This record gives sequence, C-alpha cells and structure tokens, in this order.
Amino acid sequence: MKKRTVDIVVISDVHLGTFGCHAKELLNYLNSIKPRILILNGDIVDIWQFRKRYFPKPHLKIIKKIITLASKGTEVIYITGNHDEMLRKFSDTTMGNFKLVDKLVLDLDGKKAWFFHGDIFDASIQNAKWLAKLGGWGYDMLILFNQFINWFLLRMGKEKFSLSKKIKNSVKKAVKYINDFEQVAADLAIENNYHYVICGHIHQPQITKKSNKNGSCMYLNSGDWIENLSALEYHDKEWKLITYQNEDTETEVSTDDIEDLDISLETIQASFAINNLIKK
Repeated sequence: MKKRTVDIVVISDVHLGTFGCHAKELLNYLNSIKPRILILNGDIVDIWQFRKRYFPKPHLKIIKKIITLASKGTEVIYITGNHDEMLRKFSDTTMGNFKLVDKLVLDLDGKKAWFFHGDIFDASIQNAKWLAKLGGWGYDMLILFNQFINWFLLRMGKEKFSLSKKIKNSVKKAVKYINDFEQVAADLAIENNYHYVICGHIHQPQITKKSNKNGSCMYLNSGDWIENLSALEYHDKEWKLITYQNEDTETEVSTDDIEDLDISLETIQASFAINNLIKK
C-alpha cells in the first residue's frame, strides 16, 4: 500500500479499551499515511473505563503501531485528556520520538497553533468527576446497543444510524454546550494571539472560523474514533478534516473552504511503559 506523506496528523478520543472503539478502522487509516508529526490529542487509552478482561488485539495493535511510527522517525506527541488523566503525573516525559504533554504550541508556517484536549472547559469534570465517569459508562453502553441495532439494520438492507448523534442533535442543551465549547476555546485562542486552536473531547469534528470583537481564529476539532472516525491533517500549509470510509479516506473540509517493523531500544522502553500503565 502506498502511504500518503502528511506533515501533521491529529487524532483524539480513540478510547482504547471500550466497546465503541473502532480500532481496526483506525489501524487501516494509520497504515495509509506517513506523518512527520502524529499528535494524539487526548483520550487515546480510556483508563476511566479500563477493564483487564476487555482489551482486544486490534486495540493493542494501535499502541504497537504508534510505537512503530515513533521508532521509524515520526514525532509522536501524546496530549493527555480526561479519560487518560492518570498519565498527567508523567507529563513532559520524553522517550526518543515520543513525548507526553498536557498542551502544545507549534509554529505552523509562521502561524501559532494551540493544541489541547479541551476537558478544562467541562464543568462536570471539574466539579463532579463521578458524574462524568458515570456518563462515560452510559455512553459506552449506548454505543454498544447502537452497534447491535445497526447489525440488524444492515441485515435488513437498511442504512446504519447513530443514536448518540440523534440525541445530541435533538437536545438543545447539548447543542448549546458544543457551541459554547467552540466559542470559549476560540475566545482564549484569540486572546493569546493563536491563529489555530485544535481540540478534541466533544466528539464533534469541525473546521470553522470563529470571531469576536478582538479578532478571529480557526477552530478545529479532530472528532473521535467511536462514531465519526475522523482525523485532522495539516499538509502544504492547509488543514483538512478526514473521515474514514471503509478502506479509503475521504476529505470533507479544508481551511481553503473556510478562509477565502525494526524495533529500537526506545521503542521497547515505550512499549514496556505503556503496558505497565495498562496493567495497573
């Protein structure tokens, strides 16, 4: 398979270790690209809902693929999220091409880009973590139930549909939360003179221009690998939002539309560290 060369790839909200994770599809996507930088923008391993009895081989293959990319020259930057917040005690750790951080700022062709997961804006996580964890468990069960329904729909020759998307789009409060999240992130980026702000967390892939009285910026969200199967790619000074389609990828939105296995010692060490974290 010929791999596409990409300057930067951003994925988030993979939730390895949960029923809803589309690990096989993500592995196909990662096998189709050759990124210079891979940014894992939070909630990659779902430590909140981790079960020793459920961590399938495709999920483990994602970890091995990421380690292999790092061993072959890709700079891998893991930004912690709320579901993998236990990793924050190891923030600012570097092992070869692998780096663990809480946030990231990059200069992209003279424009500052601010990367972070986005859970700092979530009041339920800041003030009632148990409620957020319960909601995460309920979401996982909803996704599992949705997969069961879609299995029947496909056998009947009908199209699949997403229960959680339908709920989110029909509940005004959920829609307002998403809009507020995007605007707050953009306002902070504008205040700090960032041209791009790149988040995850809300499972809502997006590239859009946001403005306020002080200026404007580009807000980007990499979506997730539960429902949307999406990623962000930056190449030739342009951002694109990618969604996985079977064994191919399809470009949906770009910034132009909006604005006129050789395993090294370092790889073995990284693998050992990640496996220890999963087993705890």
